[in-house]
Amino acid sequence: MAEALRYDVLIVGSGHGGAQAAIALRQNKFAGSIAIIGEEPDLPYERPPLSKEYLAGDKGFDRILIRPAAFWEEREVRMIAGRRVVAVDPEGHRVTADDGGTLGYGHLVWAAGGTPRQLACPGSDLAGIHYVRTRADADRMMAEMPGVTDAVVVGGGYIGLEAAAVLAKFGKKVTVLEALDRVLARVAGEPLSRFYEQEHRAHGVDMRLDARVDCIVERDGRAAGVRLADGELLPADMVIVGIGIVPAVEPLLAAGAEGGNGVAVDARCRTSLPDIFAVGDCALHANRFAGGAAIRLESVQNATDMATTVARAIAGEPQDYEAVPWFWSNQYDLRLQTVGLSIGFDRVVVRGDPAARSFSVVYLKQGRVIALDCVNATKDYVQGRALVVAGAVIDPDRLADAAVPLKELAAQAGAAKNERQQVEGA
Repeated sequence: MAEALRYDVLIVGSGHGGAQAAIALRQNKFAGSIAIIGEEPDLPYERPPLSKEYLAGDKGFDRILIRPAAFWEEREVRMIAGRRVVAVDPEGHRVTADDGGTLGYGHLVWAAGGTPRQLACPGSDLAGIHYVRTRADADRMMAEMPGVTDAVVVGGGYIGLEAAAVLAKFGKKVTVLEALDRVLARVAGEPLSRFYEQEHRAHGVDMRLDARVDCIVERDGRAAGVRLADGELLPADMVIVGIGIVPAVEPLLAAGAEGGNGVAVDARCRTSLPDIFAVGDCALHANRFAGGAAIRLESVQNATDMATTVARAIAGEPQDYEAVPWFWSNQYDLRLQTVGLSIGFDRVVVRGDPAARSFSVVYLKQGRVIALDCVNATKDYVQGRALVVAGAVIDPDRLADAAVPLKELAAQAGAAKNERQQVEGA
């Protein structure tokens, strides 16, 4: 990459956001030159399966490619693989890569995502400690799996729980360590947390709450155990860490972009630097489903919808980003689907019976529906979206009645709202 090239649109990051930005640009009839520069050697691929189907061996790499090689060639999207952008010159409209080469741009789309947050304890740099962020990460875990008897997962978020489910499926002795008093505490209410704790225990997983890691114990240069703050030593042939990510925005912040925990963007995903956009995990944005708070959303939905917003802006058809957040997680035979954001909820309503392994948790804030977590309850997930979009006010007892379809409650809430508006306008 020693040659100095210039692209009309240069996309930094080859994940979901970067791939979708290029796809949406061509869909919006953008005819200029496009390049995607990414650290990994592979074509853009789906990230969620890395801790699920790919790690379990249920899907090969070809099945998680976002598009085949021919797709990018036909649409004249150049792939620059194995390079990391280390500096941005907003005045000169160019970036510098880790090999010293430079690339010019008309518009820059920053879709670099983030890097796994590292353990900060003695022994955290030993072999046998894994983070699940890239295909290479998952491949290393899969290569070591046959020699693993005991595995310790640090972090009771979705990545940790999904990895634990795969390890348990392979017959490994798995221990999950969560520093808080319940799993999924940052993203879900207690009913969902307790359900997943019970499910994992039913599959033989040792679930440790309020657990703090003191150090990783070494044997022959590899991790051999995890010592807890209370002195207990857990044997571990493999340690998997899932404690969040650090947004990869250092070059933008160094160039003067506004931000901190991510890079700040406006409603059209523009940063404070000229002709530079940001999307996905690293984009700090005001989200109406979070009450207007500035947040980062680590989800495929957010990355792809933000990328579409950027493409429309560059193609001359701007439209604000207002997409409804949604997420999913597969663990064992459980399909969790979430719509909305439960941030700041003050009441939860359980709809259905968790013991039946098909139920929903509805989150309310000041009486309004703000989110749903649906476990093996796809109808609730699909129909509940309208309640979240409308911020519907519904009697909690009616919400709890699983015999009443949510679409019926949504229709009733809409009719009541129209009636109120007509009275107020009279």
